[in-house]
Amino acid sequence: MQQQPGLRRAMGGFDATTVGVGAMIGAGAFVVFAPAAAAAGPLLPLAVVIAGFVAYCNASATASLAVRYPSSGGTYLYGREQLGHWTGFVAGWGFVTGKLASCAAMALTFGLYAAPGAEKPAAVAAVVALTTVNLLGVTRTALATRAIVSLVIPVLAFVIVVGFSTPPARESLAGGVPGPGGVLQASALLFFAFAGYARIATMGEEVREPLRNIPAAIFGALGFTALLYLLLALSLLHALGVEALADATAPLRDVMDAAVPGEGSTGRGGAVVTLAAALASLGALLALIAGVGRTTLAMARGRDLPHVFARVSARFGVPWAADTAAAVVVIVLLLATDVLTVVGFSSFGVLLYYAIANVSAFTLAERQWYSPRWLNVVGAACCLVLAFTLPPVSVLTMLAVLAMGVAARALVLAQRRRRA
Repeated sequence: MQQQPGLRRAMGGFDATTVGVGAMIGAGAFVVFAPAAAAAGPLLPLAVVIAGFVAYCNASATASLAVRYPSSGGTYLYGREQLGHWTGFVAGWGFVTGKLASCAAMALTFGLYAAPGAEKPAAVAAVVALTTVNLLGVTRTALATRAIVSLVIPVLAFVIVVGFSTPPARESLAGGVPGPGGVLQASALLFFAFAGYARIATMGEEVREPLRNIPAAIFGALGFTALLYLLLALSLLHALGVEALADATAPLRDVMDAAVPGEGSTGRGGAVVTLAAALASLGALLALIAGVGRTTLAMARGRDLPHVFARVSARFGVPWAADTAAAVVVIVLLLATDVLTVVGFSSFGVLLYYAIANVSAFTLAERQWYSPRWLNVVGAACCLVLAFTLPPVSVLTMLAVLAMGVAARALVLAQRRRRA
C-alpha cells in the first residue's frame, strides 16, 4: 500500500490561537445567550463561569494529551492510545457526527443572516467556498480565520461598550432565582459556544513546535474567549434585562437598537451586527470543516472509517478526501433536513468527547503542571453532568447515533476476523 504523505507543520502559535478563537466566537456568541438566559435568569454570568471552568478542565486535558500525541485526530487518537480502540472510536464517531450537524447549522446561520429567503442556497455556497479554502492549505485556513476574527471582535467589543453605557433595564433584576438545574442547563448550552479550542488539538499535526505552541494556543484562545463572553453576558443583562434577553431572537442587535433609537440608526446598527454574525458563522464553519476533516483522516488511518479518507494532498498537505466528504455530507444535511431541529444532540456528543479526553489525560504517566489528575476527574464528572442536563430528545438522539456507529464497527470487525 502506498504511503500517504503527512500533513505540514505550517501554523505558528499565533495562527493556532486565531483558529481556536475563530471556532469559539462563531455564531454561538450571537444566538446562545438568549436560551441560556431563559434557563439561568439573572445567574447567567454564573453559568458562563461554570461553562468556562469546565472548558478549562477540558482544555488542560486536551493540551497535555496533544503534547504527548502531536498528530491529527484529537480525542479519537488520545482515547485510542490511552484507553483502547473502542473508546477512541466512540469519541471520534461522536465528534464527527455531532460536528457535521454543527457545520450544517453554522452554514444555515450564515444563510439566515446574509440572504433571508434564500438561506439554503447561500449556506451551500458558503460550504463550497470554505471547503475550497481548506483544500488550498492550512495557512490559507489560518489567514482567512484571522481576517474574519479581526472584523468580528471589534463589533463584539463595541456591543459590550454600548450595553454598559445604556441605562440599566428595569426588569434586569426581575423574576426569581432559578434552581441549580437551570444554571447547569444554561452552562451546557454555553459550553457549545466554548467548544472550539479542540480544533487546535485536532490540527496538532500542522502546528510548528507543538510542545510549546499547542498548550499556549489552547489556553490563550480559551482565556480570551471566556473573558469576552463574561463581559458580553453582563452587558446584555444590563442593557436588556433578563426577560427581554430570554425572549430575544437577536440580542446583540437589540442592544444596538435600544442604545441608538430611530429608524435610520437602527438600520445601521442592525446591519453592523448582522454582518458580524454572518462573518462569525463563516469563521466557525471554516474551523469546523477543518476539525472534522482531521478527525476523519485519523479515523481512516486507524481503519475505523474507509481508508480512502486517509488521502492527503501532496501539493497542499491537506486531507482532501476527508474534507470533501465532510462538505458533501453537510450539503446533504442542508438540503434534506431541517438542521436547526437536530443540532441539539451535538452538545451531548461534544461533552461525551471531552469526558473521554479527561479520562485519557488521567491515565498519562507524564504530568503537565496545568493538568493534575484531580482536575481530570472533575472535568470528566462535569462533562457527564452537563451532558445529561440537556433536553431528553437531544440525549436520546445522540445515543442512537452512537449505537449505530458501534454496531457498524462491530460488523466490520467481525467480517475482518472471518476473512483472517
